[in-house]
Amino acid sequence: MQFIALTSIGIENLLVDELTALGAEVSKQTVGSVRFEADSLLAQKICLSSRFATRIMMLIEEKEGVKDKDSLYQFARLQPWQEWFGPKQTFAVDFSGTNNDLKNTQFSGLVVKDAIVDYFADLFEQRPDVDKYNANVRVVARLNRQGVALYIDYSGPRLSERGYRQDQGKAPIKEHLAAALVKRSGWLENVQQPLFDPCCGSGTILIEAASMARNEAPGLFREGFAFERLPSFRIQKYKELKAELTAQITDPKLWLIGHDIDGSVIAKAQENAERADLGNVIKFKQSDATKLTSVAKLPGVVTSNLPYGERLGSMAELVNLHRSLGVGFKKHFNHWKLALLGTDESLFKLLKLVKLKRYKFKNGPLDVVLNLYQLDDKQVELSKEDKPALNFEGSTAFANRLKKNKQNLKNWLKQNEVSCYRVYDADIPEYNVAVDVYDDSAVIFEYAAPKEIDDNTAQKRLQDVISLTAEQLNIAPENIAVKVRKKQKGEEQYTKVAKQNRTQVVEEFGAKFKVNLFDYLDTGLFLDHRLARRYIQQNAQGKRFLNLFAYTGSASVHAAVGGAKAITTVDMSKTYLKWAQENFALNDISNTRYRFEQADCLKWLEYAQGQYDLIFLDPPTFSNSKRMKDAFDVQRDHIKLLTWVKKILSPNGTLIFSNNKRGFNMDEVGLMGLGLKAENISDKTLSPDFKRNKQIHNSWLITHG
Repeated sequence: MQFIALTSIGIENLLVDELTALGAEVSKQTVGSVRFEADSLLAQKICLSSRFATRIMMLIEEKEGVKDKDSLYQFARLQPWQEWFGPKQTFAVDFSGTNNDLKNTQFSGLVVKDAIVDYFADLFEQRPDVDKYNANVRVVARLNRQGVALYIDYSGPRLSERGYRQDQGKAPIKEHLAAALVKRSGWLENVQQPLFDPCCGSGTILIEAASMARNEAPGLFREGFAFERLPSFRIQKYKELKAELTAQITDPKLWLIGHDIDGSVIAKAQENAERADLGNVIKFKQSDATKLTSVAKLPGVVTSNLPYGERLGSMAELVNLHRSLGVGFKKHFNHWKLALLGTDESLFKLLKLVKLKRYKFKNGPLDVVLNLYQLDDKQVELSKEDKPALNFEGSTAFANRLKKNKQNLKNWLKQNEVSCYRVYDADIPEYNVAVDVYDDSAVIFEYAAPKEIDDNTAQKRLQDVISLTAEQLNIAPENIAVKVRKKQKGEEQYTKVAKQNRTQVVEEFGAKFKVNLFDYLDTGLFLDHRLARRYIQQNAQGKRFLNLFAYTGSASVHAAVGGAKAITTVDMSKTYLKWAQENFALNDISNTRYRFEQADCLKWLEYAQGQYDLIFLDPPTFSNSKRMKDAFDVQRDHIKLLTWVKKILSPNGTLIFSNNKRGFNMDEVGLMGLGLKAENISDKTLSPDFKRNKQIHNSWLITHG
C-alpha cells in the first residue's frame, strides 16, 4: 500500500531517514511530505514510532485531469469505499486545493461527500452519516494542477501532539520540530553528555530528547489512532506490535538540565515531564538566561528555542538576552556545541559567534532558523571590557546626548514632580528615535528610517539604542518597550502591537493614570499635552467640560480634579473609554454628571446639544469618518469642525484646540467668519522635554469674538 507522511518544511530529510530505518520504502519526497510504501502493520508501527511526521495518510487513488465538478464526482464515485468503512459508520471529507472550476473547497468537499453517499446508497441501499467533528473515517482529498488524490486519514489527530503537553509557554515549539532540533544538535551521538536548555519554556525539547534517548516510541501511550477503525485492523497483531516497541525502551543515565526565568513556566515544564513519565530524568530550575553560569563540568550540548516575536516581550529584552547569552556562552561553555533556534538573524549576530551550520524550518506559520555553533578557544575570546562591542562609533554620541538631556531636565523634573517625560527626540539624525521615560520604564519609538538606510544598518543602530538606553538611564531591558512610529490610518490607530497586559500607574500634577507601554502603539498618556492638561485642571472649577477625541480620558481626569461641574468624555473606542473610566476610578472620582459616550466625534458634534464652558478638542490628523465625503483631514476640514463646536461653546466659554499636523495653518479668515478669535499657545504648552521639537503639536485658545 502507498502512504504519505506529512511534516513541517525543513524536516523532510529527517523523516526520510526515519521511515527508511523503520523499514518503509520511500518513493518520493516533496516539500512538507514524503511518500512511502508499507503494509498495514508497518504503517501502524510508523504511526506509533515517528517523531518527525505530523500525519500519515493512506492513498486510495490519484488521477490526472480531474478539473471540474463532474469529473471529481465520477472519480470519487468509482472508488470501492466499502473496503474502508461501511454504511453504518460516520465519515467526513477534508478537501483542499482550488482551480478555475473548483474555486470553493467547501463545495468540492460536498461533491466528494455526495459521491460517497451515492455509492453506498446504490450498493447497500443505506446512506452513511456525515460527522464533521468525530467521524469514524476521514476522507482526505487534495487537488493540484495535475489532478486529484484521495486518501484515508490513517493516523488521526496530529502525531506531533504527544499528549504530555497540557500546559505550555507563550510561543511553544512543536514537538516534532523539537525532536528535529535534538537530532540536528548532534547530542544523540552521545547521550551521556549533558544537554542544557537555558530558555526551556514548557520543557518540550528536553522531554523529546529524553524520549529519543530512551528509544521510546512517542505514540505508545496515545489513545485512538484512525487506523483502529478500519476493517483491516487486527487487534491482536497491534497488541503484539506495541509489546515489541515497549520492550525496546532503554533506561540510559541522562544529564538533562532546563532553566527558564519564569517560575510558573518551570512548574508547567515539570508537570509536562511527569506526564511523560520523565519527572525524575530532567532537572528544571528557575534561572535568568541573561546571567548564565556553568551547569556541568563536562562539555555537552546547549539547545534552545530562543524567545522571539513581540508577543513574548519587547525588542529590548531580546537584544539584551542575545548579547548576554553570547557573553555567558563564552565565559562558561567552552568546548560545548550550541544548537539555537530563532527567527531573526540580526539577533543571532549579537551572540558574536561564528556559526558552523544553518538549517531552515517552519514552526507553525513562522519561518525559523536553527544555527549550530562549536565553541573553542578562539570562539570564546572576550573583549577587554568583557561585554559585546557596539555596532557603530556614533553610538557614543547617542549615549552622551541621552545623558546630557537627562541632566538638563533634572531640575525641572524635580520642581514639577514630573516622572514621565521625553528624554530624546531624534536629536542626532542617524539615531532617528524618540525615548520616553515612565518612572522606571521607557518606550523607544523608532521613526521610519530614510530610504537610503538599509534595514540591516537601521536594525543594528536600534540594537545600540536599546542597549545604551538601558545603560544610560539605568532601566532594566525588560522594562523597555520598542515600537515603530508610522502614520496611522483609520482603525489602525486602535490596533494592538502586542498583548502583554502589563500596566503601571503614573502621576501627573496630582492625578493618577494607568499606562500600558507594551500593548498599543501609544501608551495611554500623551506626554506632550501635559501643560494643556494642567491648564484644564487650573481652569475647570465649576465649569461644564467637554473632552472630544478623548482617548483614555486624561484631560477629563484633570478637569475633575480641578472641580468641573459636569464632564462629557467622547471617543469612538470602547477600549479607550473603558480605560478612561478606570482612570476616574483610580482617582476615586465619581459623579453622576460625569458621562462617557462612545461615538464618532464628528457625528456627535454635528448633532450635539447643550452648552459647554471649557472644551478640549484634539482631533487626529486624518480619520475615516462617515460624516465626511472623504476622510477627515484636519488642515482641510478644521473650519467645518469649529463650526460645529461653536454651537455648543457657551458665550464666555473657551476652546482648547490642538493637533499634531506638522506645518498646520489656522484659517484665520474662516475663523473670523465664524465670529471666533484664536490665540496661538503652542509655545506655552510645550514643556522643556519637548522644546527640541516645536512641531510636536499646535495649540490655540479659541473664544467667541
